[in-house]
Amino acid sequence: MRRRQFIQNTAFAFGALAIADQKILKALFEDPWKIKMLTDKVGIFTERGGTIAFFLSDEGIIIVDSQFPDQSKHLIDELKKRSEKPFRLLINTHHHGDHSGGNISFKGLVENVLAHNNSLINQEKSAKQNKAEDKQLYPDLTYNYTWARTFGKEKVRLHYFGPGHTNGDSFIHFEDANIVHCGDLVFNRRHPYVDRGAGANMKSWINVLDEALNKFDSKTTFVYGHAGTGYEITGKADDLRAFSDYLGNVLKYVEGEIKAGKTKEEILKSTAIPGADQWKGDGIQRPLTAAWEELTTK
Repeated sequence: MRRRQFIQNTAFAFGALAIADQKILKALFEDPWKIKMLTDKVGIFTERGGTIAFFLSDEGIIIVDSQFPDQSKHLIDELKKRSEKPFRLLINTHHHGDHSGGNISFKGLVENVLAHNNSLINQEKSAKQNKAEDKQLYPDLTYNYTWARTFGKEKVRLHYFGPGHTNGDSFIHFEDANIVHCGDLVFNRRHPYVDRGAGANMKSWINVLDEALNKFDSKTTFVYGHAGTGYEITGKADDLRAFSDYLGNVLKYVEGEIKAGKTKEEILKSTAIPGADQWKGDGIQRPLTAAWEELTTK
């Protein structure tokens, strides 16, 4: 009896483990998407990649960024349930694949794709380098400093304040709702990727954020491209100030280490940025490397 009971209990335990393993595997390999409405017309979509924003206007749907192809298909399916209006405009905050890779899903669906002129140049260059030109839907509308169009009661305006995360990043302002998508110009408490190969400049990035703080007001809701664990992808002006201070602290720290005779390899062993205690976790080498290159390149 004991042996039979042992076998039964063991079989039950293994069955429970198998079910648990299935749940764990499902959680690991499925990346569930989420939609959060910020107003009755403006919402955000998150799954894998940079945060997407959308506006359900009476004249059509406007989307900011597209993540990757599978994720953009999820978004398209959901928005079709929420609106019968056509897809009028897809805006890319910049060219990186986690923000523009899903453009291809909108081919034949959206009327226009819009980005800064440098973003288009960077996207074309990156696609050629990666031999992925057939997987692109490039912007057919570009601008240099500002662009605006009215959709019903909402005016959508893009601003370019100079090089930052790349040399082609835009702020997208839904003026009536007073919501601004920052793209990767703001990493909320997460170490940023600084794409120097695409014209990024950390000193200029600080100026760009200062321009944004002067342009937008204390009531503006900001949407961020990425956020660290435990932090939100939306917020207020204080987050922009904090990120600007972070960039300044990175430059100050690396400059001090260079003056102290530290090598690049020694600097990259750092595990924290003085004065930036909230920026933790992986990826610290990205801004350290960019700061070192920016400060040592003539």
